[in-house]
Amino acid sequence: MKYYLTTPIYYVNAAPHIGHAYTTIAADTISRFMTMQGYDVVLTTGTDEHGQKIERAAEATGRTPQELTDIVSEEFRKQWEVLGLKIDRFQRTTSPQHAEVVRDLFTRCLEKGYIYKGSYTGQYCVSDELYVNDAKPGDPCPECGRITETVTEENYFFKLSDFTEKVLQFHEANPNFLQPETRRNEVLAFLRQGLNDLSISRTTIKWGIPLPVEGNHVFYVWFDALTTYKSAVEGQQLDGEPLWPADLHLIGKEILRFHAIFWPAFLMAAEYPLPKRIYAHGWLLFENEKMSKSKGNLVRATPIVNLIGTDALRYFLLREVVFGKDGSFSYDAVIQRYNADLANGLGNLASRTLAMIKQYRDGVIPGPADHDIGETVARYVEAFEKFDFSRGLETIWAFISWADGYIVEQAPWKLAKNPDSQQRLDETLYTAAETLRIVTALVYP
Repeated sequence: MKYYLTTPIYYVNAAPHIGHAYTTIAADTISRFMTMQGYDVVLTTGTDEHGQKIERAAEATGRTPQELTDIVSEEFRKQWEVLGLKIDRFQRTTSPQHAEVVRDLFTRCLEKGYIYKGSYTGQYCVSDELYVNDAKPGDPCPECGRITETVTEENYFFKLSDFTEKVLQFHEANPNFLQPETRRNEVLAFLRQGLNDLSISRTTIKWGIPLPVEGNHVFYVWFDALTTYKSAVEGQQLDGEPLWPADLHLIGKEILRFHAIFWPAFLMAAEYPLPKRIYAHGWLLFENEKMSKSKGNLVRATPIVNLIGTDALRYFLLREVVFGKDGSFSYDAVIQRYNADLANGLGNLASRTLAMIKQYRDGVIPGPADHDIGETVARYVEAFEKFDFSRGLETIWAFISWADGYIVEQAPWKLAKNPDSQQRLDETLYTAAETLRIVTALVYP
């Protein structure tokens, strides 16, 4: 069976930071877990490379937009390689093949009567590529707080208002489509207020995919970027099954509305299948503050990996933060988890188990004992299937703690001195080794 999942398509206005790594590590974890469950998994990520921000950033650095996006997109690729992440598809929105799929989506929506030409005067946030309804000149953007700009231009509009009831009914009929529940409730509340038509083109910028119409229109960033999930696997199959629709879109909560409302509406209009599930996780804060370039508190993954390794960083991010909620990153917390859970927990169990087997049985693991670990495995699988990584890892480390207590209780160093206790010693050593084997398998993702 195929399982197709995606990360967000990351915007190339800056090099990747720990927030990008958090989402992509979580996606790679799901990919590994589903592979262990017997699925053939395809993981897509990529870079969103169009828009006014990129035009302006390129101009500020004396580069063309293409030169800038080439550099930053490659930094994302290299980051995922450094972190040991298995990326099956890396899709750039500057790909000619991607542009064809975007134009196809537009043409289908146009032919079915869901796109029309109009004009717009209003406030626009360059940073978020977002028109701000009901804002006045000088008002800040409600998303980022930056001052909006007044723009007047001819646009093509998507009839998003026609999809208020359709998208609402879809969410109500499919309660597992959007998780966690708090995010689903946000989207339902927004839909019940009604939707406005959406501008999907620009004439004031040049850096974008041209529309297949007359004039100098290029696609609005979200019509372009969201289509990446489909273009990355367009026309491809796995095990005789089309890769689209995606089984899971993994996103951050700040782009929830675009994925849970705009994207389903676009696909409905074009009569394409919708993704099967969207999961929106919380923010990864730095010492309880949101990370941003303006604050100068961006954390990069590479220096951390150079110090403690990729596995330790993966473990910290998935154990420390309850997935779906906001969580805080701090260097002190990383070191505490590393020492307490990895060195003193898993590391100590491995060290003492292997040392005892070498000392008492010349490195040969004794025959099996009667020990049932089914409940631990079941709880772990149940947690990971819900993307409750923290609880799943907590279950494993409780198992490690049990094994440490078991070894102390059995006292193999005493059993080894008693000729009548050799079978019990074998059972003890086997149980410790089998625990270690199972833990190693379970923590692989």
